[in-house]
Amino acid sequence: MKIFTTVLVVIALALIIFNITLLDFDNLFEGNSMVALIGIAASFCAVCILLIFKMSKMIVEKTKDN
Repeated sequence: MKIFTTVLVVIALALIIFNITLLDFDNLFEGNSMVALIGIAASFCAVCILLIFKMSKMIVEKTKDN
């Protein structure tokens, strides 16, 4: 499970980088730039959720040991 979540975090970070390249800073809220902004926000949320999931798994493993 650790490898799987790490792979998903890397993929989400790659999507953030890819969507940053699609941004048109002159027309940020029009056309493909808006889609890229939505993609960046969604990928950022995915990274946050996956990091929370990883931390919760670490806590569960530490409490099982005690």
